Amino acid sequence: MNDKTVVLNGSVVNYDGNIDYSKIASEVVVYDETPEDKILERVEGFNIVVTKEMPVSGDIIRKFPDSVKMICEAGTGYNNIDMDAVHEKGIALCNIPAYSTQRVAQTAIMFILNLASSMQKQIRMLATGNHDNFQKHLMVDHVEVNDKTLGVIGYGNVGKEIIKIAQAIGMKIIVSTRTPRDDKNGIHFTTKEEVFKQSDFISLNCPLNDSTKHTVNKDTLAMMKPTAYLINTARGGLVDEKALIDAIQNNVIAGAGLDVQEKEPLPDDSPLYDMDDVIVTPHMGWRGLETRKRLLTLIQNNISAFAKGEPINRVD
Repeated sequence: MNDKTVVLNGSVVNYDGNIDYSKIASEVVVYDETPEDKILERVEGFNIVVTKEMPVSGDIIRKFPDSVKMICEAGTGYNNIDMDAVHEKGIALCNIPAYSTQRVAQTAIMFILNLASSMQKQIRMLATGNHDNFQKHLMVDHVEVNDKTLGVIGYGNVGKEIIKIAQAIGMKIIVSTRTPRDDKNGIHFTTKEEVFKQSDFISLNCPLNDSTKHTVNKDTLAMMKPTAYLINTARGGLVDEKALIDAIQNNVIAGAGLDVQEKEPLPDDSPLYDMDDVIVTPHMGWRGLETRKRLLTLIQNNISAFAKGEPINRVD
């Protein structure tokens, strides 16, 4: 089998030692991380290169040895791989769609429920020894999510799963998607502008590309209700982070739940860490143990299918 595989940044998935890469191919070499100047050296002689959200530039891909026949991006998004260079080299590019659908959707719903209950404020009050919520009366905002409008931008696997859970807890659903659709199953398909204007919570669930970069910006934030919250579990580049921070600081919108940020890891000096109406998490939506084990199985499936000449999940 021509499936000799190198994993360039295995610690992103196997950060706790609970993931076994050895079964994804007949021969596997795993590096915890690979600096840019070591990539070419480490892919030499391998047929399959596995990365996870690791930027690989076109200049480097164009210098890949002829032995490399496939790059497997161990995730759904593949904007970190230079597509033009992949085409020029004739290298197949595969991704892993839908491996983290449930867990990412659960993260989005977690944000919605926590923001509706001002949980961030409550936790911070407890951390400072402030027990007013217990000893006086509830000192923070606390609202129901049933009958609130959830606007979803994108209608892929994660978006659909979020909608399913949101409908189960009584939310109204409006969706903006590239493909025009008729309303169905209690979902109203509409324009992006209407999603920004009408939603109480907006969930971003579209890929990051040239047309979606900074979908959330000063102008679209200005369309939102002052009581509305932004939820992003997709890609940080969908949001102009500076515009978002300004909007929250100036009460243009109420707050945000962000599992992804424009720059990851989020810099220590980011104001987002200290905002009462913002919840930030370290791109953890896909990191459930079961999710990561499923990811390994799907990587193995990709490699096995490619080695048999029947590639699956190709995106190039």
